[in-house]
Order: sequence, then structure tokens, then C-alpha cells
Amino acid sequence: MSTSPKNPETPRAAAAQRPTRADDARPQVRPKPEGWKQPMGPDGRPQLQFAQSARVTQPPKHLADMSLEERIARAKELGYPGFRAKQLSVHYFQHYTSDPSEMTDLPAATREAMVSEFLPPLLTEVRRLRTDDGATIKFLWRLFDGALVESVLMRYRNRITLCISSQCGCGMNCPFCATGQNGLTRNMSTAEIVDQIVQANRAIAAGELDAPSAAEIAEERDHAGLGEETDFAEEGPEPAAGGTQRTGPQRVSNIVFMGMGEPLANYKRVMNAVHRMIDDAPEGLGMSARGITISTVGLVPAIRKLADEDLPITFALSLHAPDDELRDELIPVNSRWKADEAIDAAYYYYETTGRRVSIEYALIKDMNDHGWRADLLADKLNARGRGWVHVNPIPLNPTPGSIWTSSEPEVMQEFIARLEAKGVPTTLRDTRGKEIDGACGQLAAAED
Repeated sequence: MSTSPKNPETPRAAAAQRPTRADDARPQVRPKPEGWKQPMGPDGRPQLQFAQSARVTQPPKHLADMSLEERIARAKELGYPGFRAKQLSVHYFQHYTSDPSEMTDLPAATREAMVSEFLPPLLTEVRRLRTDDGATIKFLWRLFDGALVESVLMRYRNRITLCISSQCGCGMNCPFCATGQNGLTRNMSTAEIVDQIVQANRAIAAGELDAPSAAEIAEERDHAGLGEETDFAEEGPEPAAGGTQRTGPQRVSNIVFMGMGEPLANYKRVMNAVHRMIDDAPEGLGMSARGITISTVGLVPAIRKLADEDLPITFALSLHAPDDELRDELIPVNSRWKADEAIDAAYYYYETTGRRVSIEYALIKDMNDHGWRADLLADKLNARGRGWVHVNPIPLNPTPGSIWTSSEPEVMQEFIARLEAKGVPTTLRDTRGKEIDGACGQLAAAED
């Protein structure tokens, strides 16, 4: 199967086809870092970090780092019957607990030692913030080495989505993303990634996540929430008047790798974590692969590798500009793999898996929201075929006085209308959690 565009665009051809509508006569703002000094490489381009330092200490090995078979083998090495590993797995993956006092089916004399060996503490909660009338919670976690990461839990009408982190910081150096300002500290382990879900499920089971209000549910019908592009949700009854009735699943049903870090730069651990998510209980959480979305800024070889995994997860490409002239500045990894190469890889994902791809596009005022870019994006997507892709424009979360601010509503609507006019399915993304710096691009893991 061919993965090359049927009508590839060159930068010169793209510029030549720019229309001259009044919408396109607006100023062109150029990306620039604000409030921090962007690390630059010896070539004068923004520095990219694809790997952590080899000297970084890793967290202690946890039950979630191992398959069930490996856990059983480890239990026997330690002198315990193999079935004890399965009992510990049930407590962690099905009861969401690491507390030995709750594991009364384990021998009292060895319970503490077994828990210490298989369930060492990984994430310590530093703080949680709530917004959206309690339907959104942002967690700040401290890891074993003091590193800080965040995850965001969101209840929608008929699903619960958790936005999780895969790295401490990020090495992609995108100037509009708060996480990127921290640089890359280290990759998170498989178990650290999974433990975000287990701890979120524990909070849900304790009744700490409220149902969305009626107004928020009405808003959902016009906007796509995180994870909605997966076309997967455990259906529940319609909410009662006022939106106070709990609906849908009572555990996390959708995962989006859109928290801190570039997931495909931590490929092996992220894929191990995905297997823990979809493995049947008690080996894993028993989630549906269709409820998992992995997002990337465009690491092309890893996208193709992900396609060949033969898992029905959803893939999302954070494109943010269809032209290399702007994307080189906006997404530094574009200096390594250009926009067309990233779109080709996304199309390969669709060809290989049959799963529709999502294109994430943060709309930034006077920077990437010009109508001609919507036309160019549509043309590039349509050149590869129809029905393979869905575009999620995202209003950038505004900062007063900053160049990094959301497009005006009428500009967003024009951008969407021009995509739809060319037959590209498009849904404006809901931005949950912006009041607590928990929305897309805002996660910075700061204690203050």
C-alpha cells in the first residue's frame, strides 16, 4: 500500500494557493518564548531531547512493571507460593489498593513484606485541585526521586477520561507548552504511568469525582472532550435535572496520553503501560484499547512502529500548523520530520490499523488560525484520501498580555467552516480544567 500523498504540496505551491479573503489579511504573529529562555542547540535551532540521561536512577520495580507470569516467578524466587502474586494483583488492579491492612486474604506474618516487595510507593499526592463543579480534578504527584508530574481526571456525560503523563518534563521544547519549559528530567516507568490510573480509580470509588452539571453536558453536545474521538464510552442513563446524577462508568474508561511528556519518546515503557491497561484482570486493568489515545508531536519512526503494534488504540497527531515555515518554529521536532512526513505517518497508521486518526490543532490568535491554513490543512489531508481523519481544533488556553492566546470565536468558526467545506470532519475541542491550569498545554507540575 502506498503511503505517499497523491498530490504533495511544496512550500512554494502552498504559498501560491493562499486565498486573499479579508480573514487572511490579518497579521502573522511569529512564535517566541515568553518568560523563559528557550534552550538552543549548536545549530541555532531549539534543542531536542529524545532520551533521558543514562545516569538517572529508576524507581523500584513494581508489580505493574511485570506481566502476571513474571510476578508469579518473582514470588516463587522470594519463597512465596505463586498464587500470592495473583492475590496481590487482584488487590491492586481490581480493588485499587496498596494498603496491606486491606489484604486480609494474605498471611498476616508475611503481608507487609509481600506488599513492600511488590507494591512499593510510586506516586505521593502533593495536591489536588477541583473545577467544573467538581467534575474535573487535577492531581500533582511527587515521584520517588522528588520529580513532580500531573494528571487530570474528567467526568463527562457517559465516560470518565484521565489525561496522564509519560515523562517528567518534556524534551520537545515547544514554545507554547508549559511542560516544555521544564525540559526533560527522565522517563516515567511503566508502573508510574499505570499508577496514575489506579489512584484515579481509587478517588472515583471514594466518590470524589462529581457528575458534570446540566450546562456542562449541554456543552459536550457541541464540543469534543478529551478521549471522545475514540468512539468508545460505557453508556449510561441520561442525567437527572440539574446534572447531579452519576452516569456512565464508575472507573476510568478513557485514557489520553496528553499530559506531561512526549509519549513516543518513552516508547517501550508507554507500550508496556498500555498492555497493563488492556490486559484482563488481574494481570491488568481490563480496559478497552479503543478507549486509549496516544498523542505525539510527530516522531515519525515511532508512529510507524506504533501502527505495526496491531492494537486498536486511537492515534492523535499534534500538528498545529500545516506549513513547514510556521511549524518549524512552533513544533521544533519539525526540523527533524516535516509536516508532510508526519501526516504520511498518520495516514500509514490509518491504513495499517483501520482506526481513524485525530489531528490536534491548537488555535492561536493571529499565528496559525488564518483561513488559508485551514484550506491547506484540508487539501493535505484530502490528498491522502477521505474518511481517514478527524480534526480537533483546540482553543489555546489564554494568558493575559501574551502572544499565546486563543483565537477569536468568529475566527475559530471560520477555520472550522473552511475545513468542513472541504469535507473534513471537524469538532471543536472542549477545554476542561483551564481555571486550575489543567487544560491542554498548561501542565507544569509546580508546587506553588
